[in-house]
Amino acid sequence: MNRYAGFKLLIVDDHAHNLFTLRTLIETHMAVTVLEASSGQQAIGITHRHPDIDLIILDVQMPEMDGFQTASLLKLRKRTRDIPIIFLTAAFKSEEFQQRGFAVGAADYLLKPIEDNQLINKISTYFRLIEKERALNQVLERKVAERTLELAEARQYLENIVTHMGEALLVLEPSGTIKLTNPAACRMLGYSSGDLLGMSIGDVFEEEGDEQAGAFMGTWLEALIRTGALSKIDARFIARDGRRVPILFSRTAIKDNRGQISDIICIAKDMTGYVRVDEDADPAMPRTARREMSEDG
Repeated sequence: MNRYAGFKLLIVDDHAHNLFTLRTLIETHMAVTVLEASSGQQAIGITHRHPDIDLIILDVQMPEMDGFQTASLLKLRKRTRDIPIIFLTAAFKSEEFQQRGFAVGAADYLLKPIEDNQLINKISTYFRLIEKERALNQVLERKVAERTLELAEARQYLENIVTHMGEALLVLEPSGTIKLTNPAACRMLGYSSGDLLGMSIGDVFEEEGDEQAGAFMGTWLEALIRTGALSKIDARFIARDGRRVPILFSRTAIKDNRGQISDIICIAKDMTGYVRVDEDADPAMPRTARREMSEDG
C-alpha cells in the first residue's frame, strides 16, 4: 500500500488511547509517516524538528495549552503557518466554536467520536490538494527555469556579438557619460573597460572642424531627439596617448516609454588607412566608395 507515501502527519491529543486509535486508523489506510504529540507544547517542538509536516490533526481540549492556543502559536511561525490544521473536539459543537477555530487558522474540524471513513476522506482530501499544489509548483518552477535559461542564452548571445564585433561600441547616458563599451573600443582608444566607464564622451571624441568640436551633447543631441539616429559622420577618437583616430561614426537614441532618451548607442569604424577623396574629383564614383577608398586601391 503506497497511498500518499512520503506525506507526514502530526496527531496531537493528551490521551494516549486516542493517539493509538488515530495512528492505527490512519496507518491502516495510508502509507504516511505519523508523528505523535501529547500536548500543545510538544507539538510545537515536533514541528521545529520536522519542518516538512504536511497536515496536523489537533485535539481542542487539552490541559495547560489547548488546541486554540497551540494553533495560534503555529500560525505565528513562518515555518508552520501554512500547515493545514484539522481540529478534533467532543465538547464544542456550536457555530461559535467553529468560528473561533477558523479565526485561529483551522482549515477544518471533526467531532468526536470520530467516524473512520469521514476522517480518512478528510485527510485524503487535503493530501490530494497538496499533491495538486506541488505538481503545479513543479510546473511553474520548470517554466521559470526554462525561461531563465532562455534569457541567459539570449544575454550570452548578445554579449558575444558585442564582444566580437569589429566596430567600437559606446553606450552613453543622456548626459554623455559612458555606461557600456566593448573590446574593440578599448583597443581603439587604448583604455581598459574600467577606465572608460564613467568618462564623458567629450574626453575621447572630437568632430571634424573646430566649429563642431564639443557639439556632441549639444546640437547633435537635439538632432537625435528629432530623428532618433545620425549616421556616417566623419569624426575622430582621442586615444589615451593623444593620437587622433579617424572614424566613421553613427549614433542612435533609445527612448523609454515616456518618450525620453534613456541611452545613446554609438558605433565607430576605424578609418585609419583610408583616404577621403573630394566628392568633385570623380562624379562617376559613388560617394561611399570615394570616402572609404584605400590608399593601396
